[in-house]
Amino acid sequence: QFVESGGGLVQPGGSLRLSCTPSGFVLDYFTIRWFRRVPGKGLQGLPCIFSHDGRTFYPPSLMGRFTISRDNANDTVYLQVNNLKDEDTGLYFCAGRRRSYFRCDETIAEYDHRGFGTQVIVSS
Repeated sequence: QFVESGGGLVQPGGSLRLSCTPSGFVLDYFTIRWFRRVPGKGLQGLPCIFSHDGRTFYPPSLMGRFTISRDNANDTVYLQVNNLKDEDTGLYFCAGRRRSYFRCDETIAEYDHRGFGTQVIVSS
């Protein structure tokens, strides 16, 4: 599974960097995707990254405020979120699937590993 951290209470306009670290395995050839569960809106897929070479995919609606990156030395994937808005409030978690190629699957069911998430609350 994965372990997420970095969530918390943030004022609108602030920033957070969320971390996703594997437990019990290494990120060699993994597609990692961040998801968030927003109250009243269900599950939303966020950016993806391929751990092997850093290729990324961003849903068009999320371009600009979200940045996904990886640190192979620390075996960690990050999600930077800037200019946070009230609607960014939710439970953020990462999910991963090991493949030799990069494919950013849309549904959580396609991923073999996931974490329990880290809560983000955007409020003044």
